[in-house]
Amino acid sequence: MAEHLSPWMTEELSILRDQARKFLEREFVPQAAAWEEAGVVDRASWRKAGEAGLLCASIPEAYGGGGGTRAHDVVIAEETGRLGLGGGFGAGNGVHSNIVAHYLLAYGTEAQKLEWLPKMASGDYIGAIAMTEPGTGSDLQSVKTTARRDGSDYVINGQKTFITNGQNAELIFVVAKTDPTAGAKGVSIIVVETAKVQGFRRGRNLQKIGMHAQDTSELFFDDVRVPVTNLLGTVEGQGFKQLMVQLAWERLSCAFGAVVAMERAVELTSAYVKERKAFGATIMDFQNTQFKLAECKTQAVVGRTFVDDLMLRLLAGNLDPVTAAMAKWWTTDAQCKVIDECLQFFGGYGYMTEYPIARMYQDARVQKIYAGTNEVMKMLIARTL
Repeated sequence: MAEHLSPWMTEELSILRDQARKFLEREFVPQAAAWEEAGVVDRASWRKAGEAGLLCASIPEAYGGGGGTRAHDVVIAEETGRLGLGGGFGAGNGVHSNIVAHYLLAYGTEAQKLEWLPKMASGDYIGAIAMTEPGTGSDLQSVKTTARRDGSDYVINGQKTFITNGQNAELIFVVAKTDPTAGAKGVSIIVVETAKVQGFRRGRNLQKIGMHAQDTSELFFDDVRVPVTNLLGTVEGQGFKQLMVQLAWERLSCAFGAVVAMERAVELTSAYVKERKAFGATIMDFQNTQFKLAECKTQAVVGRTFVDDLMLRLLAGNLDPVTAAMAKWWTTDAQCKVIDECLQFFGGYGYMTEYPIARMYQDARVQKIYAGTNEVMKMLIARTL
């Protein structure tokens, strides 16, 4: 596909994109297979990413970050996805830099930000957010994990699952009930520094359909004590509101990932069908191929136009959660359809994981589940009708 220039791109962002791509090609692409085998990105690579400025790019320099905007995060994420690293470092850094760090920036006290953000920017601390539980997915107000006040501590009890960066994380933002009788108003976010507590356990690194280089884990909290100063912000019961505000960006981030995947799938497939021959002609010579790829490219361009518009709204400070929900469900649904259509043109080779299109197919499916299922997105949209 011809290179698309997004309206929010600047010269500075173009330079960042080139630098990020060169670093990723040199340092991370050669390790991708080893990460998939191990089921985790090694800690040394996280620190290299920190040194290269790929962590916390949109966090102010005063807290050790890159001093950029959300656009800087997207540029790094897009290059990660284009190089086939989205299902490992890309997903982990998305949670670490784009989500956890921004919860801390938006709601943390000055002391919390000064203590933890520089460590996240350097890669010395990896961040995770523990929302999902075995019996609670998108319905976050129903979490069962509790954080009971006991003197100058909170005592945390509960279990979390499907936690991105679960094996690596030293800084975990735990969604818990500080008042189990208050519903959504009883939800708070408590920060756990894993090296400083007892009673915290990591479960197994979960075996997933795709995203094999990304550690996704069960976490257990058995009478884990943390200081009350580890409450995110200064007032209990703000967790659900904090989650709802930040989820708009998380959903737009999913949409950007989906668009990059569609663009990459069309590019890989277009190149393949021009070389592969059947019945005395290239596969591209057949009208069915041309029409199907025309449909796929159109969906990619429509998705790109949509997310570019939402990025402009985000940078202007007026991205609304409902439109972000629209982008999340539509682009991730289109991603799965486009990659499936593209894989078909590879025939049996499309089913072999040595081909990037096969790994893209594996990685795509979860996009319709996390950050709020696509069905939940449609419920949010339906409330505006």
